Amino acid sequence: MFEGEKTIVFWIRLILLGLASVGLFGILWMFAVWDGYGDRSNMIKYYVPFIVGGFVFVFIGFYMMKSGVEKPAGT
Repeated sequence: MFEGEKTIVFWIRLILLGLASVGLFGILWMFAVWDGYGDRSNMIKYYVPFIVGGFVFVFIGFYMMKSGVEKPAGT
């Protein structure tokens, strides 16, 4: 999928993809271990923008990584 020479766009988006994935995992982990005073449905309501933004960055990262690979001249 990512065969060819990787450009700077590829590496920048790879870093953003990694950060978005870590952020999403952190939010999901917080939901899994939550034992606080409030209920989980109230907590989820406040984290929806972060979850949606994380998924958007993951999809943008995959797309930009795919477009950031230069194909060899013969193919």
